[in-house]
Amino acid sequence: MLGSVRYALARSSTLKQRTFGRFYAAQKSCLSSLVFVETKGSGFDEGALNAITAARKISGPVVAVVAGSEADVVAKAIAKIEGVSKVVVAKDAAYDHALPETTATLLKALQEKEGSTHIFAPHTAAGKNVMPRLAALLDSQQISDVISVESEDTFMRPVYAGNAIATVQSSDPIRVVTVRTTAFPAATASGSASAAEEAAPAVDAQALSKWIKEDMAKSDRPDLATAKRVVSGGRAVKSAEGFQIIYDLADKLGAGVGASRAAVDAGYCDNSLQVGQTGRIVAPELYIGI
Repeated sequence: MLGSVRYALARSSTLKQRTFGRFYAAQKSCLSSLVFVETKGSGFDEGALNAITAARKISGPVVAVVAGSEADVVAKAIAKIEGVSKVVVAKDAAYDHALPETTATLLKALQEKEGSTHIFAPHTAAGKNVMPRLAALLDSQQISDVISVESEDTFMRPVYAGNAIATVQSSDPIRVVTVRTTAFPAATASGSASAAEEAAPAVDAQALSKWIKEDMAKSDRPDLATAKRVVSGGRAVKSAEGFQIIYDLADKLGAGVGASRAAVDAGYCDNSLQVGQTGRIVAPELYIGI
């Protein structure tokens, strides 16, 4: 009798393990990711390449979303990126400059159409503008500034100005994630890669805001987010004229130029150069602070 009970319990346990294993395998097979690619005319923000790398850590297809008046041109380049299974193209000037009202509505419609379980974007100005609105539309809690993808529901992100790393586990059915671009290598183009291109569905997105203009400091120096060498100036340079030494040294080294918040607030340089918690996140091989 006791032997029969033990056999029955063992058989029940085995069946439960098999059932759980099949359920887990089914869950894994249903995973898929959308990646938001910010267009800039006929080009795109290269942070999307880092977001694609992060998305590839989730089992399942990776679908890139390209929207804007020249989205068809950008889509040709994105289709060659290794790991991208499909590119959804929304060629419409309404999506230029990635206004959150129109872009978030488009991403929500695509999530519903594709059945995506994850939506990734780089933790850039555009990503931080669009993704919170998308998360609200999907009734999902956003996971921001991720530096590691541990599994389909577990991520690591810095907290307390980077002094601690939090491991976050999400129970939401749809995970809305922004990634720190310096924490993931950029996805690269492959000669054999050629993702399918598909037109995005028509979306009735009401633009509640209007793009006026953008004032940006143009420079031939490396971009701070991707620069391998950075020279940064602070309060010690004492004036805008004194900040010229930072530019000169950076040019000698082929480096990007950064600045502390104190230097920016004092008017020594443009605020686009600010690095740190309230500025740009950098991860160079060489950093010189003056």
